[in-house]
Amino acid sequence: MNKINWGIIATGTIAKKFAATIAQLADCVEMNDKACQVFEKYGGSQLIGQNVFTCHSEPSRKKLAYLITNQETNCYTIEKNGIKKLIYQTPWYKDGQFGGLVELSLEIPFEMPHFVRT
Repeated sequence: MNKINWGIIATGTIAKKFAATIAQLADCVEMNDKACQVFEKYGGSQLIGQNVFTCHSEPSRKKLAYLITNQETNCYTIEKNGIKKLIYQTPWYKDGQFGGLVELSLEIPFEMPHFVRT
């Protein structure tokens, strides 16, 4: 298995701002430190090597299966424990071949400006 070159995502200050999890097809293969913290009560770094379907609810499993099958992006916001987050799940590719999904999760303000630019 080829390791993904995290570059700036895996190290440095920017990596502390969001959780990044990478699945190769349906197996979790990489998590940055923030992702390990976020998912600590579910096993943290021990989730690496696990199938992503085993740690999600049935509706989430259906959505993940759809995203993997159709190689589509899913973006939404959540609120949990008084924290609002943007969740961005999108395909990644290596040499033009579908590799799996990457999920970025970052905390965002409850109220934030929205700009329409032309």
